[in-house]
Amino acid sequence: MSGAPSARILAINTGSSSLKAALYRTDSVDTPLLGVLVERIGSAGASVRVSSSGAGALAERKEDIRDFDAALDALLRAASEFDPGHRLSAIGHRLVHGGLAFAQPQAITPEVMRELDRLAPQAPEHMPQALAAVRFFARRHRGVPQVACFDTSFHHTMPRVAQLIPLPEALRDEGFVRYGFHGLSYESAVAELRRVDPVAARGRTVVAHLGNGASMTAMHDGKSVDTTMGYTPTSGLVMSTRCGDIDPGVVIDLIERHKLTAAEVNAILDKQSGLLGVSGTSSDMRDLLTSEFRDRRAANAIELFCYRARKYLGAFASVLGGLDTLVFTGGIGENAAAIRERICKGQEYLGIALDAEANRANAPVVSAGGGGVTVRVIRADEEGVIARHTQALLGTRKSARHPALLASMYDP
Repeated sequence: MSGAPSARILAINTGSSSLKAALYRTDSVDTPLLGVLVERIGSAGASVRVSSSGAGALAERKEDIRDFDAALDALLRAASEFDPGHRLSAIGHRLVHGGLAFAQPQAITPEVMRELDRLAPQAPEHMPQALAAVRFFARRHRGVPQVACFDTSFHHTMPRVAQLIPLPEALRDEGFVRYGFHGLSYESAVAELRRVDPVAARGRTVVAHLGNGASMTAMHDGKSVDTTMGYTPTSGLVMSTRCGDIDPGVVIDLIERHKLTAAEVNAILDKQSGLLGVSGTSSDMRDLLTSEFRDRRAANAIELFCYRARKYLGAFASVLGGLDTLVFTGGIGENAAAIRERICKGQEYLGIALDAEANRANAPVVSAGGGGVTVRVIRADEEGVIARHTQALLGTRKSARHPALLASMYDP
């Protein structure tokens, strides 16, 4: 006689053209049973990679994944193949934007969904896909509670002066303030720092999340004090295809002199700028590092990326009144030793000095002994943060309220 199906929590992290997910036991979300990565959604080279924390890579295959629904179907197939007989007890989602309303994770109700739909235009690269995933699971796993975990929530601790945009008060009251993003990654970094060095976690820390999207956050006692992204995820550092900080006059000129529409300007700032715009060849830092010595434009893109990061590092050290710990995370931050070296170069006045060998090895600590600042490399684990919030909010408790609300949202 077979036992009851094993209950699982599923953590969903949608990107602009990728999907990351992890499956956890409901009673233990420290280590995922299974990780699934779907990349290059909508392109001919789309792939599905399945891994286990214990066994490492389990499978990788190319598939025809035309859209996010197809990616979610591939995820469910992989989960059924490698964890047969499981049932989902709760599903947690990364939502880039929670606005002013959501300072904590939320069970997804019709009211929450309406507010998220309203916020979607402020993060157009991520929110539509994430909300589509919520609706997908409401159709496919009707009655299973879903939880929204917000990237903006982490930055609700910023002082008012760091949140202000110097616009007329009426516009600020409409929500034109600095929100900050990448909060789940920062929460992950703080949790790991508290585990390995609780004393340092209470000090002055700058965390650099460097990936396709890139940002930096100044923290004290593990709480956000200031961050590079603001009203939207486009501002701050140079990113793969996003421009980062830009003079508003450029936007006005593009509209008035070049007669571009708002949508055309948005496409330039979000999809054609950053590393891709400066290099003219690639948005991928790995490609640029390979070609920089024969391609001056690639070298310019790397130089600008690192320069902007150094600039903010100095600014945040000033905001914090000094620096105790510098953390690199995200795909570039974790794996690109050359980028960490260039960002840290010349920062000895802050107490930053790298150990070249440790840095090349992507070691957990890459700073040299005797420096005043400890420089760490910490792997981002946004899915783990999502799973923990989902477990804490809904856990394994049976609730008549959440399934009924979810069912009513999608009744025809």
